[in-house]
Amino acid sequence: MRIGVPRTAGADPRLVAVTPDAARRLAELGHDVVVEPGAGDGARLPAHEYVSAGARVADRADVWAADVVVTLHPPGPAELDLLRAGSVLVSQLAPAGSPELLGGLAVRGVTALALDAVPRISRAQALDVLSALSNVAGYRAVVEAAEEYGGMFAGQVTAAGSTPPARVFVIGAGVAGLAAVGTAVSLGADVHAFDVRPEAAEQIESLGARVVGADDAVQQVSADGYASAQSADQEAAALRAYAEQSAQADVVVTTALVRGTAPTTITRAMLDAMRPGSVVVDLAAPGGGNCEATVPGERVVTARGVVVLGYTDLAARLPQHSSRLLGTVVVNLLTLLTPGEDGRLVLDLDDPVVRGMTVTHEGAVTWPPPPVAVSAAPPPPAPEPAAAAAVADPAAEGRRRAMRRTVLGALGAVAVGLLIAASPPDAVGHLTVFALAVVVGFYVISNVTHALHTPLMAQTNAISGIIMVGALLQIGDSSPLVTTLAVVAAALASVNVFGGFLVTRRMLGMFRRDTPGGGAA
Repeated sequence: MRIGVPRTAGADPRLVAVTPDAARRLAELGHDVVVEPGAGDGARLPAHEYVSAGARVADRADVWAADVVVTLHPPGPAELDLLRAGSVLVSQLAPAGSPELLGGLAVRGVTALALDAVPRISRAQALDVLSALSNVAGYRAVVEAAEEYGGMFAGQVTAAGSTPPARVFVIGAGVAGLAAVGTAVSLGADVHAFDVRPEAAEQIESLGARVVGADDAVQQVSADGYASAQSADQEAAALRAYAEQSAQADVVVTTALVRGTAPTTITRAMLDAMRPGSVVVDLAAPGGGNCEATVPGERVVTARGVVVLGYTDLAARLPQHSSRLLGTVVVNLLTLLTPGEDGRLVLDLDDPVVRGMTVTHEGAVTWPPPPVAVSAAPPPPAPEPAAAAAVADPAAEGRRRAMRRTVLGALGAVAVGLLIAASPPDAVGHLTVFALAVVVGFYVISNVTHALHTPLMAQTNAISGIIMVGALLQIGDSSPLVTTLAVVAAALASVNVFGGFLVTRRMLGMFRRDTPGGGAA
């Protein structure tokens, strides 16, 4: 099949859907790749790199007349006329809001696959262009905010005094929100984040940020994996949390979208309460914006001096990285559609992934697709009445757990007391040190943030090394009991030390460029 890669339409042609590396991989699948002149210039990918990868440079008409046309944005009227009947178009098409475009494609006999209609199932994650670009946009949002903000994100301690870190508040912990959280944390900011989904709290904490609590605003995820619209009470509770946090923040990043629509999260009253020089980056600007002062595509400064960024091209501001991700998505899709790696496209509409993306086929509009069955497991059996009553009363369950802990703690204290009473005098000191070490260790480990787990592992390796040395000194003691305990202690400490080193080595390898899967590999 001949795959055409046209120059991105519109006023911002910085992105390209197929990079030279992607073109090389498509050629390995048996496809012939033709590229329009200048298609990769915005991402600094000159034509000669495509030629070196096995692609061919052709004029615009030849590219749009290919068997498969891959582009980022929907074609305009002029491009529609260049598509030939029976061809396949792969692009972002916004099918839910583009009935006229779908009708035009169907009339021309074009099979259209929408990159922005990938089903939200595990198998389709490698084809999810929205998540890939959202990740880039979240990163770039913090970069833009850092440029606008009049200070350093990280706190500084110098001979002349100290400065506190910038406080960043992120609304929404989806792909873009988590990317913003991770970037802001890596710059040293004091990051707080909120999401209506309760399961997002653990993801926020794992990146080293603090979760903003608003129990009345928390909701369960709907059956299709997306957050649903909030009730009036939930929305009011969320707005209270937004108002409190935004008033303290130097930078606010908003990412809230409900099925393409941006709810209001930052009102004008909240903007008026923010400090002059604060920055709001509205990642939901393409959907209308979360901030009432947002103008999509524009930079706005309020009367109070708050900067509101409504840029809609954040991913395109990192064209090389974004184009590389787009190229990978296209290769993954065409690998799925070319099972024989022989250059023949197979459109299996029985595959829920392919069917979910196919919006026109054989002269008919096939959008919306049938619902995807996310699980074939039978529903769980209904709980017994007594069990249901227990689950329905979480307070009672909490009291029972507290009672169990109290009883077990009392029994443990009695056991320790009996052990101390039966021990020789010199062992009491050792047992006291051991008990204090257990208490201190528990509180240290339980209160360490996730970002410090790797350094903590290094400390535990050092402690295990001390244990190993002490155990080795005791091996060969005249007492068989002491020798046995020393051997066991040495074995366990060795497992901990060597296991810790292996885990640390593997984690550090993820950040090295010269290892498979690490760094920029």
